[in-house]
Amino acid sequence: MTSLGIGLIGTGYMGKCHALAWNAVAAVFGDVERPRLAVLAEASQELAERKARELGFARATGDWRSLVTDPAVDVVSITTPNAFHPEMAIAALEAGKHVWCEKPMATKLADAERMLAAARASAKVAALGYNYIQNPIIRLIQRLLDEGQIGTVNHVRLEMDEDFMADPEQLFYWKSEATSGHGALDDFGVHALSLIWVLFGGVRRVCGHMAKPYADRPVKDGGRRAVETYDIATTLIELDNGASGVIALNRSAWGRKGRIFMQLFGSKGSIVYDQERMNEVQLYTADGPPESQGYRTILASPHHAPYDKFIPAPGHGLGFNDLKIVECRELIRRIEGERAHLIAFEDGIRIERTVDAIARSAHDGAWVDVTAGG
Repeated sequence: MTSLGIGLIGTGYMGKCHALAWNAVAAVFGDVERPRLAVLAEASQELAERKARELGFARATGDWRSLVTDPAVDVVSITTPNAFHPEMAIAALEAGKHVWCEKPMATKLADAERMLAAARASAKVAALGYNYIQNPIIRLIQRLLDEGQIGTVNHVRLEMDEDFMADPEQLFYWKSEATSGHGALDDFGVHALSLIWVLFGGVRRVCGHMAKPYADRPVKDGGRRAVETYDIATTLIELDNGASGVIALNRSAWGRKGRIFMQLFGSKGSIVYDQERMNEVQLYTADGPPESQGYRTILASPHHAPYDKFIPAPGHGLGFNDLKIVECRELIRRIEGERAHLIAFEDGIRIERTVDAIARSAHDGAWVDVTAGG
């Protein structure tokens, strides 16, 4: 396959993460042509040019629309704030480009459905940035489940907590605006749903609740502005396979930095995983004499592909950006027509429909079925 031309829209936290992945994927995996970093787009020409120099892109533009139609671009990485995803992704797909869009798909289900329709019409690869599922430890958990190591899973608990909005005096910014979505539920709760999707499939029905820990926040020029999103969300879920579950989300949780705490309980044991210790997992199996039963810790190692592509020895550990490099390789694999461990728009829409169902449930105060859609 010839080298892919890359266009990047946005250079914030995730934009830099995408750039690092495109820069590193050939060196790490050694089995793909090095991508061509063709065009970078930012909010202004000046910022775009500075970031293009830093990140290694050949050209820069202050107009993202010119990027998506540029003939040098084959794949468009979209890493802008959530509300901009639909317009940019649809424009890129209609221009015949592959799309790698950060989660969530959109802030409204109707927009996510339009993105899916555009992806289907284009026949191009359209993937979402759910890099936590790329962790070799998550792949190990999937294998342990498939092998029946803990028997039939009957209960799932997922907590996702961070404290980047824990300070009540933090200035109001776009994540507290209604245009950004529901709040914790779709801002990062979709990561929890992505893990459920790859490990168990979809969610059948939900009963949700959302809360605002702070009614307002200070604004830069004085005064205060009402918070329009919900920084806390809690949901009871029933999986497609009949198992029960709980998802608890809080982006105002002091002391939690990047926590996704997952407990899976089965008929023969349990699995415990914490994203803040992302290179290990605890496995309990109810076998052997009771006096020696207990959780055992499994550390990530070269036995857990693709850890071996990064580090030749166990216990050294991968990081967040490494998972994005793995995701980048999976995206290239899908573009090459191969099977890939990836959440495409076709899968991601189930996550978006689940988010929508939880939000409706929180509003109505009742269980809501997750629609399968077309």
